Amino acid sequence: MAKKGKIHSAKNTEKKEITIPEIFEGKLEREDLIRRAHHAERSSKFQPKGTDPRAGLKTSADYRGRRGSYGATINIGRARLPRILHPGGRLGEVRKVPHSRGGRRSHPPKPEKKLKKEINKKEKKKALKEALKATSDEKTIKKRGHIISEEIELPIIIDNEAEKFKKTRQVKELLEEIGLGKDLEKSKTKKTRAGKGKMRGRRKRQRKTALIVVGEDKGIKRATRNIPGANAATVKELSIDQLAPGGQPGRLTIYTENAIKKLENKLK
Repeated sequence: MAKKGKIHSAKNTEKKEITIPEIFEGKLEREDLIRRAHHAERSSKFQPKGTDPRAGLKTSADYRGRRGSYGATINIGRARLPRILHPGGRLGEVRKVPHSRGGRRSHPPKPEKKLKKEINKKEKKKALKEALKATSDEKTIKKRGHIISEEIELPIIIDNEAEKFKKTRQVKELLEEIGLGKDLEKSKTKKTRAGKGKMRGRRKRQRKTALIVVGEDKGIKRATRNIPGANAATVKELSIDQLAPGGQPGRLTIYTENAIKKLENKLK
């Protein structure tokens, strides 16, 4: 028998029931697949980088270590390496070779290197289903660090009127009425990032809170973006990175009635 879920209105009154699709039922099985799909998705945004192919070679240094060549540097107690030629035929500093000052690198980063990780279409679809399944599992959601009360039925479904919200205040009130006020407060805190990312324009880490999935954006995306750690997305643009930030499933997710119907069609 199909499971029924309650639809909450903007005033948190139980309006009516909806049949929960099968994608939200069952036990989470493939966390490894979610992580792999997440990495593949993130890698598509990596920026190619590389050095100048002539880096370290823009010098007059010449190798004179061949026996019998003009000005050969053999048997004089000097390393046979490419050296700069000074006026008067004097040989100067070593250049070009990787271990010399100002020399080229042995294996520099190359811009033609393939950075994007591939994943099969069926595996990606399976990972998306698993990530959606995790949004209805209370244990997985709490493991991610979200704060939800035991009275909340998962998945959380709201009526389509929420898609028309244009004010941040309206979205905040809706989330608080559902019972997610503590999770919103928690997401306001920021932590200092570990490692060198502190020096690269991303000193703080922002905690994630609710993701609102809608069938059609009628203003709610703009209204949500000013809530720390929260965001809204349409079913069409829904991704693993949004459902499982960092490759860890179980993000606190809210669906509109419209979104539930569109998800069924998308994942058939």
